[in-house]
Amino acid sequence: MNALIFAAGLGERMRPLTDRTPKPLLSVGGKPLIVWHLEKLATVGVRHVVINTSWLADQFPVALGDGARWGLRIRYSFEGATPLETGGGMWNALPLLDGEPNAPFIAVNGDVWTDYDFERLPTDPSGDAHLVLVQNPSHHPGGDFALDEDELVRGDGPVRRTFSGIGVYRPSLLDRWRTVIGDAPGANVQPPRFKLAPLLRAAMADDRVSGELHMGAWTDVGTPERLAELDARLRA
Repeated sequence: MNALIFAAGLGERMRPLTDRTPKPLLSVGGKPLIVWHLEKLATVGVRHVVINTSWLADQFPVALGDGARWGLRIRYSFEGATPLETGGGMWNALPLLDGEPNAPFIAVNGDVWTDYDFERLPTDPSGDAHLVLVQNPSHHPGGDFALDEDELVRGDGPVRRTFSGIGVYRPSLLDRWRTVIGDAPGANVQPPRFKLAPLLRAAMADDRVSGELHMGAWTDVGTPERLAELDARLRA
């Protein structure tokens, strides 16, 4: 499988750390956040990675190069000064993924850290997506989605878990993006800017999203305090 790493965010909650460094390039445990992902992807046999960029985009090729040091081939999907959100970013990056028609690919948020083993990700999900959920952190107690007894992800349920930012997707998830998104702000610009969550919820309603619950370590590195706490844990 190929992989996409979302790295185009503005990092506004991480200021002033992100004034001069994009969030995925901030260091934890002695290396940039995004490098933890690159190493994991290389370990499970991924060879082609697309990284979408916007804020301080020129720093990524300088820091990561073409990926050869990890046995990867990295290509960069520049979104311009305004990020395209997760849905628009994925849509814009699809031509660079070079997969077979509707071939699944891994996508991961560049600003999370986890001990999740990427080897567990399905290489041939039955539906349009497979999501890794985690226990709700204190800063997000309400969760995002529910996981039913058939390991299908639902938009709601009695117990909602947090989406980890790690998943496997098929390009078919985006086939109905215009119908689902409609005329939402950003949908009519070129390239279009839209969120992925509405498309996932539409696929969930059709039983097209499977999932799993990861009970191990996971951190959404969304604030300087969380970054410092994670760095301390990893160095210890």
